[in-house]
Amino acid sequence: MMAVSPAPATEPRTLLVVSGARGALPVIATARRLGLRVVVADGAHDAPGFRLADAGILAPTCDAEAAVAAARAYAATTRIDGVIAAGDGAWTVAAIAHALGLTGPSLEVAALDRLGLAERARAARIGVPWSASVADVAELAAYASGVDEPLVVMPVDGPGGVRLLEDVEPEWAFDVVAAASPSGRVMVQAVIPGPRVRTAAVIAGGRVVTLALADVFVPPVGCGTPFVVDHGHDLPSRLHVAVRERIDALVADVAARLGIARGVIDADVAIGRGVPMLVGLRPHLSGDAFWSCDVPRATGVDAVEAAIRLALGEDVPASTLRPRPGDAVARRPIWASPGTVTAVRGADEAASGPGIVAVQVDVLSGDRVCGHPGRRPVGFVVAAGQTREAAVARAEHAAARVRIDAQALPSRVGSGVH
Repeated sequence: MMAVSPAPATEPRTLLVVSGARGALPVIATARRLGLRVVVADGAHDAPGFRLADAGILAPTCDAEAAVAAARAYAATTRIDGVIAAGDGAWTVAAIAHALGLTGPSLEVAALDRLGLAERARAARIGVPWSASVADVAELAAYASGVDEPLVVMPVDGPGGVRLLEDVEPEWAFDVVAAASPSGRVMVQAVIPGPRVRTAAVIAGGRVVTLALADVFVPPVGCGTPFVVDHGHDLPSRLHVAVRERIDALVADVAARLGIARGVIDADVAIGRGVPMLVGLRPHLSGDAFWSCDVPRATGVDAVEAAIRLALGEDVPASTLRPRPGDAVARRPIWASPGTVTAVRGADEAASGPGIVAVQVDVLSGDRVCGHPGRRPVGFVVAAGQTREAAVARAEHAAARVRIDAQALPSRVGSGVH
């Protein structure tokens, strides 16, 4: 590991934020509020995070080797005291932390893709849905005909998934999912026919504290598009307290068995017959403002500040992680039809509505939205209210006000992956 000399007491500590994308802005803003010097690493010259940072490192967040080399070069002249991911980039953060002797996720945990997580969880006796690697279309067709339960085809290391329905051809599903995987690898997983939740948990001082559980809405098998798409979530969860306690225990068990001693866990959990099962895990802050908007508004806990302090190696008092009754919060997606975006309308009006916490649109005029309608949202709305019903009504009304005008793409482009 690289030896770094202590910083003079008069100098502010430096936090390296891996990602300068829009989703990283709340992390950068919180770090600045805490009096930290912020360095942003991103591969895009025009990443918005660079404009808020004290310094920038031009290095792709997905290229750990390049990011480590750039971080080493920077640290040779200016001490780096902590590194944190603001979206995808857990492996890069782990590699930088390992190289510079900083606090961060272990290389072993950060390297886990979906299939690796499932295999590791099963070996550790953590409840996960049945899953298997799929080498080709013939193997996928064999799984589809040989398994009675509903299945979803997923990229091993990319977003999205496709349900294997009666009218979905295995060849089409395999090709679409393989194209969405950076490594071209495909897996199949059993669908758990029950509620889904998203969890936000902090591991500090030997304790795992679940800050929030969000009820996730994914259309059931057989309803509408075959694509597996999160259509939003609501907080607080309406699950029975006994089920919520089982989820808390599952997350704590995951942290213990995977050796996550400090940091954050953003997990997806499915509940089948009252038994929670782990279906996804991110040992870092997400880039979708869940930790900076939804969780604080619903719990009163500044989850981003806690994550930053942990990344700096600080202790986080238990009192600051104690959730308090807050507003009900609802998140709803913004959709766009495939095509070249010609205009984004209504976002400012939507943001000015009562109880609107955030409106984020991730496309601009000239951007291409490829793929199939309903495959992936192009933004989101977060709204708050005294009741879930009020929050949901506000979020849905605001999302409907945002219009993405698009000129249709030629058929050979429109069939691509968004």
